[in-house]
Amino acid sequence: MERLSGQRVEVDFCEKAGTFLATIQRVIFPITFLFILLVGLSLNLSVMWILVSRIKRWNRSTIFLFNLVLADMTWILCLPFLIHYHFNYLQWIFGDALCKLIRTIYHACYYCSIYFVTCLSIDRYLAIVHPLKSLRLLKKHQSLMVCLSIWAATFISSIPVTFIAGTQICPESNKTICGNYVFSEDTHLTLPYSLFATTIGCLLPFASICYCYCNSLGELRRIEMHRLKKRDMLTKLICSALVTFGLLYLPYHASRNVCIILRTFGPPMSLAIRTADSVFFMEMAVCSLNSCINPLFCFLAGGDFREQNEGHSE
Repeated sequence: MERLSGQRVEVDFCEKAGTFLATIQRVIFPITFLFILLVGLSLNLSVMWILVSRIKRWNRSTIFLFNLVLADMTWILCLPFLIHYHFNYLQWIFGDALCKLIRTIYHACYYCSIYFVTCLSIDRYLAIVHPLKSLRLLKKHQSLMVCLSIWAATFISSIPVTFIAGTQICPESNKTICGNYVFSEDTHLTLPYSLFATTIGCLLPFASICYCYCNSLGELRRIEMHRLKKRDMLTKLICSALVTFGLLYLPYHASRNVCIILRTFGPPMSLAIRTADSVFFMEMAVCSLNSCINPLFCFLAGGDFREQNEGHSE
């Protein structure tokens, strides 16, 4: 297995045990992923079961919820390979093709999850602020087309990960690692790509969610008192979305870009780069918890499932 052409082997993955960075990769990472595999998969399967077996009449929210759960479950199914990889002292045994596939699916489904949360937010905004117009703007079949477009666009935009990531061989230990595109030395490719993904996949969805919820709250303040329960639910939804982005998505993207920028302009393997790598790995582990949070977020975003089942199928 040869290393990627023109790319220096990432030393962070080849270091011996004993460093803080190695501890994160070989202990914190696999334990976090194992927790997500057990808890996140159980929660997402529960939501999937409710959607498939209990909801007879699907509406826009149900379609977006289903695709959100599907994206999270697909992402979770990548974890057994990564758990084995990190518990196995970063020795990849599954071949270059599967390494590229896992890194690409990991990246694509992560952003699919963000986009479907954003779709749910926009759907709630339309239902509250423009209830009549929304019935004409976004019907069920149009919602399905939006979901299919998100899947297609996200996987197409993740193709660069397939070419940048891949297996490499450590020069001293001769072990095979599955490299992450963030640590590639081809920063003339990874930096613009990471900034593009940050803008399109994080900042714009975050701005959209803030706009939708602020306008929705303004509208709910003017409605009758018997809608107070709905306003309280939306308030909880706002807090959940802001906490999710504030604690998970924004720090993750910031630390990822710092890692690449330092590789672009800083001296190789400096203390700053090692520190940034450690912070990024910690953020990556924390951000992975979104697949456990989203199922709970689904209930807030979709409201009462019984209400959805009794509602119209616009």
